[in-house]
Formats: sequence, C-alpha cells, structure tokens
Amino acid sequence: MYQAAITGTGVFTPQQTITNAELVEAFNAYADLYNAENAEAIEAGTVDAKAHSSEEFILKASGIEQRYVMDKSGVLDPNIMHPLLRQRADEEPSLMAEMAVDAAQKALAAAGKTAADVDAVICAASNLERAYPAVAIEIQELLGVKGFAFDMNVACSSATFGIQAAADMIRSGSIRSALVVNPEICSAHLEWRDRDCHFIFGDVATATLLERAEDTDGPCFDVISTRCATEYSNNIRNNNGFLRRSRPDGLSDRRDMQFMQNGRKVFKEVLPMVADHIGGHMADNGLESSDLKRIWLHQANKSMNDFIGRKVLGREPEQGEQPNILQDYANTSSAGSIIAFAKNSDDLKDGETGLICSFGAGYSVGSVIVKKRG
Repeated sequence: MYQAAITGTGVFTPQQTITNAELVEAFNAYADLYNAENAEAIEAGTVDAKAHSSEEFILKASGIEQRYVMDKSGVLDPNIMHPLLRQRADEEPSLMAEMAVDAAQKALAAAGKTAADVDAVICAASNLERAYPAVAIEIQELLGVKGFAFDMNVACSSATFGIQAAADMIRSGSIRSALVVNPEICSAHLEWRDRDCHFIFGDVATATLLERAEDTDGPCFDVISTRCATEYSNNIRNNNGFLRRSRPDGLSDRRDMQFMQNGRKVFKEVLPMVADHIGGHMADNGLESSDLKRIWLHQANKSMNDFIGRKVLGREPEQGEQPNILQDYANTSSAGSIIAFAKNSDDLKDGETGLICSFGAGYSVGSVIVKKRG
C-alpha cells in the first residue's frame, strides 16, 4: 500500500460577476413582466403573483454577496433569465473542458509537475456537458496526459468522492498520480426565475493533483483517510436527461428540468447526516476536535456551515478555522470545498491536520482527512 498526498490545487474563476443588487434588479423586472402578462389569472386566483426578491433576503438566507458566471448578459435579461453560451463545434474544446484545463494547469504548476507526471484524470461534477465521449477524456487529451480518464457525478459531493477514488487507486498501486477536476457551470442548471433559489449558484472550476507521497519533493497534504456515504432523497433534484424527448410533454419548459430543492427539509436532514459522518470519521481515526486545525466545508449556505462547524468543534469556530468563500463565489457545487481548501491551506504548519467535506444531492457526503507535510 502506498500513501496518497495532495500536492497541488488550482482554481479557474470566470471574469464576469453578478452582484446581489444586479440580480435583484433583473429578477424584480422579470417578476413585474410576469405579473403584468398574467394579471387576469392572478386576479381570478388561478395563478400566483411573483413576489419581489431583495438583497437583504438573499444575504440573510445564504450569506452570498456575489457570484462568478460564464455569462451574465442572459441571466440579467428579464426576457431570458439564463446564460447565453455559444454553441461550439465538435472540433472545438468544450466549455467545461476548457475551464477544467485552466484549473488543472494551475494545480500542476503549484505542484511543480507536468502532464507527463499524471496517470489519470477524473472529471467529477454535478452536471456534465454531454453524456459521451467523457469530458474527462477530452480534458486528458487537451492536457496531453497518458493513461486513462473517466467522468463521475455525485452532485455537490463529486470532488471528495473523486479524491477518494484517486487516493484508493494510488494506495493500491494501480496509478502513481491523478488529477481530480471539478468544472461547474451551475448557472446553466439554476432556475433564475425562482425567487427561492435564484441567488444560490455560481460558476467555477477546480483541480486537485494527488500523487504517491514518495514522489513529492515539496510541501503537501498526506491523505490520512477518506470516507463517503449516500442516502437516497428526492429533496434536491433535476429531472433533465436524455429520456426527455421520449415522454409526453418532455420537451416543454418544465420547472423540474432545472435545479429544484425543498430547502427546509434539506437543512433539517442533511445537517445531522454531515455532522454524524464527520464525527464518526474523526473518531475512527482517533481524532478529537482539538486535533483539527481547519475544516474546509462545502460552500452551500453560511448557516449550514456555521452549524456544522459548531457541531464538529463543540464550540463556535474561531476566525479562519472554518473558512467561507461563498460570499464571493456563491454555491459552486462540488468545487466549493476545494476553493476553500485551495485559498486557505498554505498557512498550515508541518504536522497540522484538517478535514475537507462536501455534501449535497443524493443525499451524499464525502470527507477527506489530511495532514500537512513540509
């Protein structure tokens, strides 16, 4: 058995941002148009009027202040309310692969390695641009990586599940290294016309390079242990898929073809699952809360992260112990915990321990215990 280590991370951040103020202005304009077009039905009581959103509501509900997106023009147009992304020719790099390559190259540079040092690529994301050929194989080709690649989807937990898969292959000796990439174009599966969720997501891509510890020659994080768990739930769902055209009404603009969630049930059910998962993972590795220097959590909601931080540490987290980045990035699905790790891990000292955790639809939860070396 070999020891796996995280030797580099990279983050691709889109150039465009949408502030809460911009988002609220666009949504309220859309709501006014909708209410005007459906005035008679609203008056008759057969259709509900759409309420306005507000910056105060968004910040209180989520802790989000802005989000990065690949295209803001369509999102902020009250007559469109979704990103406008150019249809690329099959001969061109796909958008998702292009984002992932940028993050992967940054992870390789951080580790002082090249594509020649990589044996496998795992593209782990909540939604994939196409069914086949695998986006991971396209990323592999664009990077010039030999070996193999495959896609995987465990929604918001995809990054930690991908890290476990990569670490297990390294431990077994079947590969020496792997890139786990998480390109998330969340703006394309978010329903921007829904007041309850129109503020949640942003776009980004992250990459994590894992190698055999013996191949490292600089500071890294040894992967001490990984753990994944799933429990089936319909409370976070997206019904889009290749069977749409085979069903009556399948191609209509149905609400369930975008991101949907029952937020109250998710909050009530996921939080205990995640807290228990982390607690059990730590206990099985002989760790007390005082042994954790840092917790890098999935960036879905500030209240959720604050709750988990308190449960895991047994107290209110101190400044920097449980870093949040969602105020700037919003929820970026699988990439969130990796952004938090990439931007808030360099200061850990040799021998200090931290835990990466992501959770979401499925339900699913994955955790990775790491220890700084060097």
